[in-house]
Amino acid sequence: MLAYDYPLLGVFWTMLIWFIFIAWLILLFRVFVDIFRSDDLGGWGKALWSIFILFVPFLGVFVYLLVRGHSMHERDAQDAAAGDAAARAYIRQAAGSGGTADELDKLAQLRANGVITDQEFEQQKAKLLA
Repeated sequence: MLAYDYPLLGVFWTMLIWFIFIAWLILLFRVFVDIFRSDDLGGWGKALWSIFILFVPFLGVFVYLLVRGHSMHERDAQDAAAGDAAARAYIRQAAGSGGTADELDKLAQLRANGVITDQEFEQQKAKLLA
């Protein structure tokens, strides 16, 4: 009733409804994705959760979040950690070595630890500097 008397309130109300609807859709899709990426659920478990969520969406999503919300968070954390590790490995691989100075430092450490002899050190140093 107030929305018809105050058009700005009608716009606000409509935006609020759309925001809640979109948030609901995002939550619904996240739950479906979590159901199918879960390794601890078998095929029948995934099918039953999917049917429950399809036929009783609000109750199904809320029950799923109550029952499996913690494991959903753990899977998200594991995926984030795996993505971070992959990104770090790619950055290390793309950056390559630190150049000639880094290689010479490694050779000096190998010589200091007795892994290579002075003659081998000089040979490798000559190769690097050539």
